[in-house]
Amino acid sequence: MIKISDATLRDAAAKGMDAFIDAFADAYLKETGGEWTAEKMAQLNADQHTLLAYKIFKDEVTEGGLLQLIQNGYGSYIFHNPFAKALKSWGIADLAKMLYRARELYDLCKDDLERERSDEEFMALYEQYEELNDLDDAFIENEELYTAQVADYIDNHIENFAEIETLD
Repeated sequence: MIKISDATLRDAAAKGMDAFIDAFADAYLKETGGEWTAEKMAQLNADQHTLLAYKIFKDEVTEGGLLQLIQNGYGSYIFHNPFAKALKSWGIADLAKMLYRARELYDLCKDDLERERSDEEFMALYEQYEELNDLDDAFIENEELYTAQVADYIDNHIENFAEIETLD
């Protein structure tokens, strides 16, 4: 189990829910060396994967939307893993529903969405895939609520996310 110090978590919690979530995600990335190999990712349990997926999803969508997430190579990781199903089991059904819709669109247009593009061609995608933009907007409007729900789930199931080390 990945270990995080109690002091690190207390400091992160004092800074807010984003920092609290980042403390876990950063520990996972450090443990795996930031490598996305099957061997490295097998070091994480289902809840840890879900948290890491949420962190990636949130960062990518708030910066450049679902199109950026897909262009940066995270489409399959987000849409072809049980991320949405796990969020639903965490009680975050609205976000799961949005992810299921995004997956439908991704699967319909995967080859086009993942194609290498120039910056200009990439920017043109925002006009071509307006429904993805609408999903981006829906996420951004509710991001604070979703992040609070994720942080609350972690807090109430912390043993699933890390072993907390205390100084004696």
